[in-house]
Amino acid sequence: MAIILRLDRVMADRKISLNDLAGKVGIANVNLSNIKTGKVSAIRFSTLDKICEVLECQPGDILEYKKETGV
Repeated sequence: MAIILRLDRVMADRKISLNDLAGKVGIANVNLSNIKTGKVSAIRFSTLDKICEVLECQPGDILEYKKETGV
């Protein structure tokens, strides 16, 4: 997939744990963990909005596009 999730980097920069962020965003730890590790194929805009609100960041801080080669 050409979209890379950088949530782990933003969380580290903000010094917030998975449990703290999940609680503040209002989603299950396992779902946030899947987002953090890139094991999802989609994310709701409402979830992305809440993550950005809590982390005080922009969606582009979390999402990165990398062109796939050899496709």
